[in-house]
Amino acid sequence: MKTFQLLENIEFHDKHPFAQPLDVNKHGRVLRFALKPGQVVREHNAPHSPVYLVLLKGKGRFSGADGVDHEFSPNTLLTFEPGEQHTVRALDEELVFLAILHESPQA
Repeated sequence: MKTFQLLENIEFHDKHPFAQPLDVNKHGRVLRFALKPGQVVREHNAPHSPVYLVLLKGKGRFSGADGVDHEFSPNTLLTFEPGEQHTVRALDEELVFLAILHESPQA
């Protein structure tokens, strides 16, 4: 068993969002994203895996395949289908969330 303290030792970068790999293996990966206010994760997708986002801290605007922004805050789970385009934008506070994927191209 592995354990992770999800709101401790969070690393933020000034120029761009930071995605810290917490656990990566042949079955999938868990990344902790840390965005400063106003930072954006540009439109992208995971072609071979659903993407599950678990919001931990702050508020953000998230959009999926329909391109419509929705505001979400902690204790929210967002799911995206394999190949579904999505974007994330931190609002006026730090935003921290987990991304969980079934694929792991780096393992």
